[in-house]
Amino acid sequence: MGKAGHWAVLALLLAATTACLILHPGRETTVFSPTGGSGYTLVLDAGHGGEDGGAVSLTGVPESGINLDIVLKLDQILGLYGQAPVVLRTSDISLHDESADTLREKKVSDLHNRVSAIENVENAVLLSVHQNNFTNSKYHGAQVFFAPTSGSQELAVHTQETLRAALDPDNARQAKPIPDTVYLMSHISCPGILIECGFLSNPEEEALLRTSGYQTKLAATMAGAWLQYVWPA
Repeated sequence: MGKAGHWAVLALLLAATTACLILHPGRETTVFSPTGGSGYTLVLDAGHGGEDGGAVSLTGVPESGINLDIVLKLDQILGLYGQAPVVLRTSDISLHDESADTLREKKVSDLHNRVSAIENVENAVLLSVHQNNFTNSKYHGAQVFFAPTSGSQELAVHTQETLRAALDPDNARQAKPIPDTVYLMSHISCPGILIECGFLSNPEEEALLRTSGYQTKLAATMAGAWLQYVWPA
């Protein structure tokens, strides 16, 4: 990324961070503020990967690639602020064991390995990036889901509000608990949120989600929400 690109990203991040501060101007303490000199480590999970492409967009693009693009941008933006997230995958791969053979075995192994990787990170907080899909194309808007672990709901609500304020003021979706059928989120012991960035089944939103510019806006907004938690006002 050139110097102009860095400045553009910083401007987006500053705007997102400003939105956070407007939403919570009087926040004195936060769930994830560092204590005793050691803070929390953000774990970035780009959902799916490899043979498991996840949902497919209206133009035939698998969500796994969009998820990865957003996560890599988020990692770069946070790096500009001295953050060093743990990124579970940095390319279009599945994290399954070599012994896994069938697609089902690979999916199961992949999920088990993701949980194991997250659990091995000290003071972890999980942020998992996904894309939504539905049979009716009218639905749109980002939505944040939270794990049944302490601190997850607070971060999810804060992130949902930030996404709405920075990107889509008309989005009436609320943060919700994740269904217990989602293996990854129901088997971690740390705080965790899953962000459905938008609907690949909605023509307008799908077109946005495929663009690098909108992916950067999403990443910057997520970064702004996270940074307000680790750098409380």
